[in-house]
Amino acid sequence: MAEERSGEDIVSEYLGQNPHLAQWVESFRGYCETNKQWFARREFVLRNMEAFPTIEPGMPGSSLDGLLSLSMVWANNVFLGCRYSDAVMVKIKEMGEGIVVDDAPVRTTRDEILAKGKRGASSGADGESCAKKAKAGPGGGRAPCQKQGPSPQAPAQHQPFFNRLYKAVAWKLVSAGGFGPNLDHYEILQSCVESCKQNLGCVFVPLKDIPDLPASRAQKEGQVCELRCSTVYMGTGYGRDEAAARAMASKEALKAFQGRKVTVKICRRRYNGTDVEDVMLLDDQPRSQGFPPALSYPFQADSGEDGAS
Repeated sequence: MAEERSGEDIVSEYLGQNPHLAQWVESFRGYCETNKQWFARREFVLRNMEAFPTIEPGMPGSSLDGLLSLSMVWANNVFLGCRYSDAVMVKIKEMGEGIVVDDAPVRTTRDEILAKGKRGASSGADGESCAKKAKAGPGGGRAPCQKQGPSPQAPAQHQPFFNRLYKAVAWKLVSAGGFGPNLDHYEILQSCVESCKQNLGCVFVPLKDIPDLPASRAQKEGQVCELRCSTVYMGTGYGRDEAAARAMASKEALKAFQGRKVTVKICRRRYNGTDVEDVMLLDDQPRSQGFPPALSYPFQADSGEDGAS
């Protein structure tokens, strides 16, 4: 696998390919900003420009003022420890996901100190409670925390990670010259997932063993690959062998990242001939057809069926 490049390297290459932006964005640098502070804030501005479609390089406007203000708020929080309202903190953290700042200052708030003390005082009781639950085991029926279908909170829990992954994929594709048929789609997707500290899971099933294939797929030779990350379905691909199927699944998964955003949702799809709820990664484009059948199901089915992991 190629050596992972830093965000600063990718930004420099991007500006080298777009010299009309380089001088324009450089004009936003503050007089007292160090290189580290400016390079990080510059990346913040460039990463989030697409979220402000009315911004035109070289032209002033309220959208540009808003983005620059948010970039300063984000930098003040990262480098100076400034705190803002909860809504603003959530906003800038989401916009700054995926930006790596080496040796950023780490500060502990009073609330965090108090919360840590409370957790330490209750850890003994919590540990005893968890041990009792574990001892109950299969003899007492299903464990209390065993899943029966995805949790209703699953989309909200997974969305922040896939927002980070969206930005990682976008910058990876920029450095690769854009989305196209000649890319190693699996390598790009896998490296981006790993850069976000997660793993990409692949499930393979022989084509002839799939009961719910689309009517247009008549051949029965080959493999089907399904990609998941953190239980979230990302894409399905067909191919003559596992490598080809995985490549096609990765290409389909990357297509979701071509829109303006990705969204984690719970959707209905077929698994082993039964309709189930699954957690899926979707783009912002309307769909005219159903989803491919699921090859794996990382949740305990309501009916008691065992899902593949």
